[in-house]
Amino acid sequence: MSATAIAARATSWLAGYIPDLPTPFDPSGKVDLNASQGLCERQIEAGAPALVVCETAGEASTVSPAEQEAVIRAAVEVAHGRARIIAGAGSNSTNQAIELTRRAEAAGADAILSVVPYYNKPMQNGIHAHFRAIAESTRLPIILHDIPPRTNRELADDTLARLAESRQFIGLRDGSGDVSRPLRLIGLLPPHFRLLTGDDAIALAYTVNGGDGCISIVSNVIPDLCRMIFSNWRQGLLQTARDLQRQIAPLETCLSANNPGALKYALSLLGFMHPDTRLPIVGPDEPAKAAIARIVAGLEHRQIAAVRS
Repeated sequence: MSATAIAARATSWLAGYIPDLPTPFDPSGKVDLNASQGLCERQIEAGAPALVVCETAGEASTVSPAEQEAVIRAAVEVAHGRARIIAGAGSNSTNQAIELTRRAEAAGADAILSVVPYYNKPMQNGIHAHFRAIAESTRLPIILHDIPPRTNRELADDTLARLAESRQFIGLRDGSGDVSRPLRLIGLLPPHFRLLTGDDAIALAYTVNGGDGCISIVSNVIPDLCRMIFSNWRQGLLQTARDLQRQIAPLETCLSANNPGALKYALSLLGFMHPDTRLPIVGPDEPAKAAIARIVAGLEHRQIAAVRS
């Protein structure tokens, strides 16, 4: 087998629907590690190849480094090699990102997810130097997170290509919302590099255009239906995949309007966690709660039927 084929196989797990898990808090405001492990176990049983913890849905900005390390360790413990654990380790301070990365590695994470520095508005050379410094601090594979609406700076295609020259950089969580981006990037990136959208609304179209999957919010609630979308696409059943994508669209709209508050409320309806958040994140208002409850009930019924069939 060629070196290129070996490198591509090494990242084959980074595909499909990978949930971005919320961080559960108990009513007193403490991290609920038992609930966190329950969320992990549910996703592993549903066939998730990897789990993201302590990132966007995990309210990473309000969770202390010690709490993040505890959440990562708990996820690693329950996964026990059955799924890869991707730890959020991003910061707009390079030194802070390095500290979080080292903590994630010590806690047993399989990879880190590192976001473009936010607020500082660095130039592309600064973004490149930031990620190279992180890479030099760890042996873990690195998945880059480009989300311009939150960072006010994009990870330019040529900067991404420069970083991907190192095999330590294995993928991109693409929050640009550009469904055509894989078509541009495939010719610039090595075969081992994986492209995953961070936007459930365009997940199928992004994959059809050459992407490898989605780091998903919606799959927290309906993992089996999301897995079926990806499976049908891979089998060439594009119309079936499109029909399923349309079915989950209302849930995606509700969750994206207030993430992760709405996600936590949806999972609380299913009995997996308390809906508590940390400020400045708050839960959905009463009309939104009613809409979420109605949609979740309908989709949960469809998911059970799909699994039984």
